[in-house]
Amino acid sequence: MRISRFLMFVAVCAAAGGIFYFVQNGKGESAGSVSGKKPIDEAYDLILEKAVHRVGGDELVEGAVRGMADVLNDPYSTYMTEEEAAAHEESLSDERVGIGAEITESRGRFIIVAPVRNSPAEKAGILPYDEIVRVDGERVDGKTMKELLSLIKGAEGSDVTLTIFRPDEDRHLEVAMKRSAIPVKTVDSRLIEKDGYQLGVVTISMFGEETANEWEAHTKKLISQGADGLIIDVRGNPGGYLFSVSKIAGSLLREGTVFAFMQDAEGVKEPVRSEAPEDDEYAKAMRLMKAVLLQDKGSASASEVLSGALQDNGRAFIVGTVSFGKGTVQETWPLSNGGEMKLSTHKWLTPSGEWIHGKGVKPDLESEQQSLYGLPVMPVEGNYQPGDYGEDVGYAQRVLAALGYDVTRADGYYDETTLKAVEQFRDNEKLDPGGAMDDAFFRALRAKVIEYKSDEKNDDQLQLAVGYMKHVLKSGN
Repeated sequence: MRISRFLMFVAVCAAAGGIFYFVQNGKGESAGSVSGKKPIDEAYDLILEKAVHRVGGDELVEGAVRGMADVLNDPYSTYMTEEEAAAHEESLSDERVGIGAEITESRGRFIIVAPVRNSPAEKAGILPYDEIVRVDGERVDGKTMKELLSLIKGAEGSDVTLTIFRPDEDRHLEVAMKRSAIPVKTVDSRLIEKDGYQLGVVTISMFGEETANEWEAHTKKLISQGADGLIIDVRGNPGGYLFSVSKIAGSLLREGTVFAFMQDAEGVKEPVRSEAPEDDEYAKAMRLMKAVLLQDKGSASASEVLSGALQDNGRAFIVGTVSFGKGTVQETWPLSNGGEMKLSTHKWLTPSGEWIHGKGVKPDLESEQQSLYGLPVMPVEGNYQPGDYGEDVGYAQRVLAALGYDVTRADGYYDETTLKAVEQFRDNEKLDPGGAMDDAFFRALRAKVIEYKSDEKNDDQLQLAVGYMKHVLKSGN
């Protein structure tokens, strides 16, 4: 690649590049200035001509561009190769194959923002803030996002195992799953009857290309079915396209309402106002609909724009936990090598002017889930006896404790109290007597967790939202 082309890359990529040149020029003449070359050109030539570890010019360009993005110390600003850019676009499209999780890179660490609802990642028990340590036994430290994605991606139906570090539990876990086609639909809905009231529950798993259209279709159906109010569930929603949020907010707020501010690098704030749906009858019906929004620590980015907009405008009551805390907006620019530069170009602020970055949106009513409901359904297996130690034992201990058995530890060491709990559980579930944590035991344990989590009566956050909505409708407020 010619140096002139390399300079073109630098010029179009990021403000960091301009700062670099300014600093160098401001120091006065350097050894390379005699030939009219900048230090970055000199380094490019020297590496190609002298380095014993041979690399191509294209690789040097990608490394330099990626390095400029890394200098920003912003996990959401990054250079993406052509393959990474395609994968990123695929993650928000209506056709995806993979494990279904939004991953961000922060100082060389790969962090799960949130698994997509009903994805292999969610079903396998992946949680927000989990750090990916290995993929199929291969360590990922020192790898790029491109390299990580190439390890994770594969044919539909193939197996992949992630080793993750869970900071809340201070331990590592092995999580196996099958790659699959991620559900193309990002919105789901159902009616709940409560004391004569019909409540529409609308779940938004992410804000993709078609999410706003799906939202309108589902809410129109709920209106036609006689829904008295809406419960909007964005728990575990990792975000997505801002235009999708804009359309959804527009269906809930009066036209022209400020639902967010965009603040650029110079500190200039521009209000973002809602636009009414084209269907006037639908818009009128939606404005009259009472609303509650459910969120948790996996609700990030675009989800937080929606919750902040509805909360500050008094349009919805927020139930759940503090959200993730991502208060920046990214834009991407294509580069001539097929890659893309993604940069955080704006802060977004709530209508009240608050920047929630690193803090999250606080709920109006905070609610943690019951311990068993909050436990993931882990694909554990094996055969453990008293005196053994293992991650699967620790998971079993936490489930047994949540089920009400007398278990005094959850560190994975199979002690005497755990043995008594296992024996009682096996007896209650009509398993062969004894104290073995075997495959039959783990299958029964998983079944209990699945049974519990599938009953919405055990979803404390949802039940609080239902109770609040019933109170609002009954009081007429």
